[in-house]
Amino acid sequence: MSRYNELKFRAVTSLQRWVANPLSRQLPFQTLLETTGRKSGQPRRTPLGGSRVGDKFWIVSEYGEKSQYVRNIQANPRVRVRIKGRWHHGTAHLLPEDDARARLRSLPRMNSAAVRAVGTNLLTVRVDLQD
Repeated sequence: MSRYNELKFRAVTSLQRWVANPLSRQLPFQTLLETTGRKSGQPRRTPLGGSRVGDKFWIVSEYGEKSQYVRNIQANPRVRVRIKGRWHHGTAHLLPEDDARARLRSLPRMNSAAVRAVGTNLLTVRVDLQD
């Protein structure tokens, strides 16, 4: 990762961790991904944008395997997703072979624009929903 991308990663993730995410988690209809912390075993809720298509939920991670929720998925793919205020259980799959830029075109416009603007290593994540 270039020095510029590393600085951008640190600045954006700090802003997300300490300002944007705590505020977003409080919004009742914000989409949330709940993973299990790979070290703590505690539930970790991450606000994000994505799209449900049938029994699949699609996400694009802006930092790929550097994203904490992606690292948690690697340790335990069992997740929950809150969509429109309702929780769904599922299994997450990392899809490095998927064209993440093309996938962003099918996801919510505002979130996709933000992911494209700050992302340095895009990675598609598919959650197979069970309920």
